[in-house]
Amino acid sequence: MAENTSTGWTGGKNAFGDFALGMVHYTDRVLFDEVWEREGLSKRDRSLVTISALTALGKMDQLQFHLGFARQNGVTDEELQEALLHLAFYSGWPNGMGATSVLKSIVEQQD
Repeated sequence: MAENTSTGWTGGKNAFGDFALGMVHYTDRVLFDEVWEREGLSKRDRSLVTISALTALGKMDQLQFHLGFARQNGVTDEELQEALLHLAFYSGWPNGMGATSVLKSIVEQQD
């Protein structure tokens, strides 16, 4: 992606407004305009990698967004359930259970 090109991502701005301009800039312009747009991995694969890291670290607040984003990026609910089960064995059962609870809440809200 060319420098100074924007995907229109405003998640950082929506979260922080003018409060934390550095966090807004790096979230919106670097992470989502540059890193997520790189050609080396599909957005679907980036979502699975991100979910794996967040689950392993027990970051349920961030996982709330990224599980929904993974669904938008083409990861099915069944694939997410299977990934979270697999992750539970490598990242700890409580992390896998927590992540599965977050996914269940997202799916139930969508139905």
